[in-house]
Amino acid sequence: MISILPVEGLPPIREGADLGALIAAAAEVREGDVVVVAQKAVSKAEGRIVRLDELEPGEDARRLAGGRDPRLMQAILDESVRIVRERDGFVIAETRHGFVCGSAGVDASNAPEAGMLVLLPLDPDASAERIRRSLGAGAAVIVSDSFGRPWRMGTTDVAIGAAGLRPLLDLEGRRDPTGYELHSTMIAVADEIAGAAELAMRKLAQVPAAIVRGLDLAGEGSARELIMPRGRDLFR
Repeated sequence: MISILPVEGLPPIREGADLGALIAAAAEVREGDVVVVAQKAVSKAEGRIVRLDELEPGEDARRLAGGRDPRLMQAILDESVRIVRERDGFVIAETRHGFVCGSAGVDASNAPEAGMLVLLPLDPDASAERIRRSLGAGAAVIVSDSFGRPWRMGTTDVAIGAAGLRPLLDLEGRRDPTGYELHSTMIAVADEIAGAAELAMRKLAQVPAAIVRGLDLAGEGSARELIMPRGRDLFR
C-alpha cells in the first residue's frame, strides 16, 4: 500500500538550512521512502533569491515585459538560455538545466518577502543528493516544482531533481494481458510521485516536504533523464 505523509512543523527555511536534518528531526524517514521536497524550500536554503530592486532591466526585458514588471522579465532572461515562446508578457523559456517552462522557473509566490523572486536551484539533482546524504536513512529524494503542460490546463508538480531512485520505468519488451508487446512505453514515475506528494503538501499550506512510502524504486538515476531530447521535442 502506498501512503503519502506530509512533513509538518518545519521552521521557515532560511539560507544555509540543512533540509535533510530538518526533515529527519520532524518526521520518521525509513529506508525505501521517497522524500519529496518543494523546489522553493531548496532554493531558499541555497540562497537562490534575488530582490527586484537589485535588477536593472535591459532593452529586451522592457520589450518583452508587456504589462508586467520589466525587472521580473530581466530575472527571467537571466535564468534563460533561450526564449521558446512569448506573448503579452508571458514567456516560455529554456533554462540552463534544459527545462522548458513558464518564466524560466522564476517565481514571486512563497518568496521570503515581498519584492523578492525565487530562482531554480543551480543543480537540482545535486541538491537532491545533498538532502539524501543528510537524511541518512536510505531514502530517495525528489526535488519537485510545478509545471504546466502542452494541451492541458493547470499545473502539476514534476521532479526537477532526483537521487536514489530510478526516475523512469521502461516497459519496452513487456507484454500486456492480451500479449501485445510494448515498444516505447516509459513511465515517468518520479513525476508521478512528485504530483502525488503535492496533494499532501498543498500549495498554500507551507508544508515543504512529504514522504511517499510503499514503493520499490531504489536505484540510480537523475531527473535529467526526464528531459525530452531536443530531436524528439515537437514544441521546440
